[in-house]
Amino acid sequence: MQNNKRDRKAQELIRTLTQENREKHPGQAVKRPKINGNTNYVAVDPAGERVNKLLARLGICSRREADAYIAAGRLTLNSQPVALGTKVTSSDDLKLDGQPIKFKQQTAVYLALNKPCGIVCTTDLREKNNIVSYLGLSQRIFPIGRLDKDSSGLILLTNDGAVVNEILRERYNHSKEYEVTVDRPYDAHFVEQMQKGVKILGQITKPCHLRRLTPTSFRLTLTQGLNRQIRRMCQALGYNVVRLQRIRIMQITLGNLAVGEYRYLTDKEIAALQADLSHNRTVTSTSQE
Repeated sequence: MQNNKRDRKAQELIRTLTQENREKHPGQAVKRPKINGNTNYVAVDPAGERVNKLLARLGICSRREADAYIAAGRLTLNSQPVALGTKVTSSDDLKLDGQPIKFKQQTAVYLALNKPCGIVCTTDLREKNNIVSYLGLSQRIFPIGRLDKDSSGLILLTNDGAVVNEILRERYNHSKEYEVTVDRPYDAHFVEQMQKGVKILGQITKPCHLRRLTPTSFRLTLTQGLNRQIRRMCQALGYNVVRLQRIRIMQITLGNLAVGEYRYLTDKEIAALQADLSHNRTVTSTSQE
């Protein structure tokens, strides 16, 4: 019964696509998918990518057409029929009508940018000041976390979705360090409250460390990432932030990177980042046993 339903759905999709193709190209036969050659590889996201999206990027067919091929049972993944929504990785064996589809592992990219004020940490191209357009790179990358529009400093970007998820998990308590300047000299009560925790957004912030630099500036180390957290904390205590710059994320520092400039992380930094993430996973797993 299920097979009959699948076949009917496949035929319906194929008829629709065939009709659309005839309307766009009257007098022409329906084009059959063309498998790419050895020189037309594209990279696959290490975390996996939906089959229909991959076929579209390869130029074999549209996503909708790919869904029709899936429904018709024409696509196999590791010798098994592909289901709608299935993800494929570079180690998988994907075939269309028995023909192998060739692709490759996406090279992992890790960047450190000294974000200027005014740039928005979003991949939404409808935002004219989005961080992706600002960088103008050919690779598909996205920011790890956020740094608000009015703040500057260190932001990491990558195409490695697994790393993004690991870094953003609050339970791992990844530290981030900021240099902050407020609009007037602060007192001992301000230092005590900032470190102890401030009520914002309906909750008390986690304990943090504050180191005095000048009567109006300080360094603050957080293990939390609430929306506009530092600005809200200061405001709750009667101060306004006039300058905020992030200078460290975990073991990666801003260093002497100029505002607006970016660099690729070194092999040593990447290894340290991965080691930290692995350690945190182990500690968390052990504590839950």
